[in-house]
Amino acid sequence: MNILSALFTFLVVGVVILLAVPVLAAGMSLVFVLFCLFIWFLPILLILGSDKTSGGEKLAWVLAIIFLSWFAWIFYLLLAPLKPVDRFRY
Repeated sequence: MNILSALFTFLVVGVVILLAVPVLAAGMSLVFVLFCLFIWFLPILLILGSDKTSGGEKLAWVLAIIFLSWFAWIFYLLLAPLKPVDRFRY
């Protein structure tokens, strides 16, 4: 009787693992897609949060990133002003 219960337990655990594989794979693929989207949006978020540019210049850099992708991000790092822009002029 002990052997039958052990075999039944192993059978149930095996079936649960086999049923969990597609669920885990779907979850991992969703995490991978979300990670890729975050990596794609990261330069845009960094430019929008930066104090180096403002207004229309910021919009131009974001549009350049959207249409030129990572090349524009490299250009932004090289060509954007080094000092933060003063937001208030007196």
